[in-house]
Amino acid sequence: MIRKLTKRNVTKARKPLAEQGKYFIPPGCDDRDFKVLFKHLASAGAGRPIDENGFPQGPWTPDLLAEAISQIDANRDGIELRTVQLWFQDNDKGISSENIRWLARIFGCDDPEATSAWQAELSASQARLTAKRRQRRRSLVNSSQEGGDSEQLAVAEEGAIVAAETPDRPPTKQTAKGFSLARQSEAIFGRGSFLDLPASVFAGSVALGFISVFLGVHSITYTRDDGVLKQVGFLWAPNWTLVFMVFMPLFFVFAVEVLTYWRNDGRTQLMAASGVAEGDGGWMRKVEASPYTYWAVFLICIGFAGLFQWITVRLIPLIYGGGDSATDWGSVGITQPEVVSVAAEAAFTGFAYLYMCLCFYLFFVGLILLYTLAYDFWDIERASDPSLDGNFQYAASAVGERIMQGIFRCTLLGVLIAVCMKLQGTYVATNSENVVRWLVQDFLSVLNGQDDGINTVNYIEPTQYTSLLIAFATCVTFVHAVIRIGLICGFSAARVKMAAAVVLLAAGYMTIGAFAGFSLLLCIAVLLASYGLFDPSFGTRQENKGGGPIVS
Repeated sequence: MIRKLTKRNVTKARKPLAEQGKYFIPPGCDDRDFKVLFKHLASAGAGRPIDENGFPQGPWTPDLLAEAISQIDANRDGIELRTVQLWFQDNDKGISSENIRWLARIFGCDDPEATSAWQAELSASQARLTAKRRQRRRSLVNSSQEGGDSEQLAVAEEGAIVAAETPDRPPTKQTAKGFSLARQSEAIFGRGSFLDLPASVFAGSVALGFISVFLGVHSITYTRDDGVLKQVGFLWAPNWTLVFMVFMPLFFVFAVEVLTYWRNDGRTQLMAASGVAEGDGGWMRKVEASPYTYWAVFLICIGFAGLFQWITVRLIPLIYGGGDSATDWGSVGITQPEVVSVAAEAAFTGFAYLYMCLCFYLFFVGLILLYTLAYDFWDIERASDPSLDGNFQYAASAVGERIMQGIFRCTLLGVLIAVCMKLQGTYVATNSENVVRWLVQDFLSVLNGQDDGINTVNYIEPTQYTSLLIAFATCVTFVHAVIRIGLICGFSAARVKMAAAVVLLAAGYMTIGAFAGFSLLLCIAVLLASYGLFDPSFGTRQENKGGGPIVS
């Protein structure tokens, strides 16, 4: 029997079932446990709104069900998405009595009598699940008993039973033992807001810009020993303005988006299609499997790129004068103390380098997580059930395409960051007045067929080395994703175009300052990369292996 229920009216008055508009399935009072019963109701769409023909608007998904439960007026605390995901997964977790109450209201369509009946049915199904798994674990313990200490075996048995009856709440930070840098770093990307991280990076860059204006180093020129006039202002340095105001925030936007999608939706869909019975803990196990990687990146970014570089490149030259690096906004106080004092510039550069090294640590964490994501995708495919190959390929094509688009965007932004850093490091060694004029002169030299008249001076610039590391790490992450996901989903035309765009941009990076006219290649590569950020598939309409179209 199927009845139709609608939402409650404003006055909370109960309406008869015949006037309602949700898909209602009455409890069957059978012997199914909670897992079997819930999967049936979720796939049938019990409690979902119906269309004009009386059919439910599709099955429940973890996102839809979590949102519906959180919108119940009496449920002030809402419910975590990970809790709902546990119900959909084939694991040893049941459901808590509190959540039975909310789930009964969903399946009972907010009708008091129907809700009461479903609450009793769900409670009974949870009891059957507990009894079944208690019996199974006792059988396992008894079968493995070979004359051992019966008391110790009883303790082990009871511990297994308690673990199976643990409420359906996911592990929290408070329950996790010890400090894990990998777990804390992943939480910034995987569990936070889509805007918190990129907005924080952008706000820090804006603050640095304001401080540079107050100190008077935002736009400042100095005359080099050979008589060349150079613009070395903070706001003229692309490795500080474009990187932290544009490219770095965009990188975090796309990285957070793809990681959140994989953790909350994509991974669940792929596991369901592959028949793999693994909860969200599988992702966290892979994240925490490389703790030394996170600590190594943390020490290099904070200790060397931050503290050590600031002391050697900024602080010591400011105190004692001289240095092998070219004069810029961070050292102009040595040659022009009337503009900014050495003490003020030391403090400003210290704050700027602290901000910089923290941002780059999070940048490399993003690359590590994207690398882990691609491996996790491949690992699920490797453990998939061969009998479900058709369904898995259909799901893998859709999920893999979205993941590749996010990783491709992050790759473009990572190489663009390296481009800005190398541009600034190369510019300070030229005889051009500012970085814009230098690029224009180089571009016009190709069109006019004349020498650009640009000469260079040998300077030690750490940005040349760090930019190479960033470009290399970014491209390695992209290649790894292409191989892992491409081997499963196939090397489509869209992925070939993505790879071509990355190769062209990497070539543009490598040729900066290498020959006259490099700016032409760089300009083409940057324009193509900019288009790729908006349309990562470059207009390619792909066909899913399951027969359905994938529109990028």
